[in-house]
This record gives sequence, C-alpha cells and structure tokens, in this order.
Amino acid sequence: MPGIYLLAILISAGGIAAIDARWKLAAWRSPGRTAAAVAIGLAFFLAWDAVGIATGVFVKGDSPLFTGVDVAPELPLEEIFFLAFLCYLGLVVWAAALRVLEQRASRARHGRPPSRTDAHRSRGEQPS
Repeated sequence: MPGIYLLAILISAGGIAAIDARWKLAAWRSPGRTAAAVAIGLAFFLAWDAVGIATGVFVKGDSPLFTGVDVAPELPLEEIFFLAFLCYLGLVVWAAALRVLEQRASRARHGRPPSRTDAHRSRGEQPS
C-alpha cells in the first residue's frame, strides 16, 4: 500500500512530539533553536545523501510502501521526512538524557535520594 512508510514516519514523529510536549525537552522548550537544529541536521544529511547518490553508494530500493514520489534521482520523498525525524529524535533524546543527568547531579550535591517529587519540580509541576 503506497505511503505506509511515510505514514509510519509521521506517526513516529507525532509520538516523539508528544513526549517532547509532555516534558518540554526541545520544540516546546525552544521552538526556534529546535527548528534551526533540525534544519541544519537535515541539510547535512541531505548533502551526505547527495554525495552517496553521486558516487553510487546509495540507491533507492523499490518498495510498495513508498509513495513513489522522488525529490531527486534516487532520493524518495520519504527520505527527507525520515532525516528530519532522525534529527528531531536525536534532539529529544539528548535533552532527556541531559535532564536525567542534571537531576541526578542535583540530588547528589544535596545528598538526597531520588524522589518522584524532584521530577515534578523540574517541570514546574506540583506533585500529586
């Protein structure tokens, strides 16, 4: 069924965006910087793909799951969405890891064991 791969990428991106929104990790914390980082990453990976395509290293496989739309020779539309998703996912994972490490360091500095309340406070919420 054409378009399933693109749909899977978009659904996955929606899930990561929901995680981002819940914990305000990237786009919900700093939308401009997130957009710039994704755009720069996307440009880098598209340039990488262009070199790979030009040297014959990268070739587009045929799949009934693709939409069939090619942005350039050997570059399907889905590749652009996948690369943008990859960049956004990397930002969200990086921000989540930093937050966990910062919370652990804060607890260690104050000699406190981990608590659920700390996670709520770091997000500006009141514990339930």
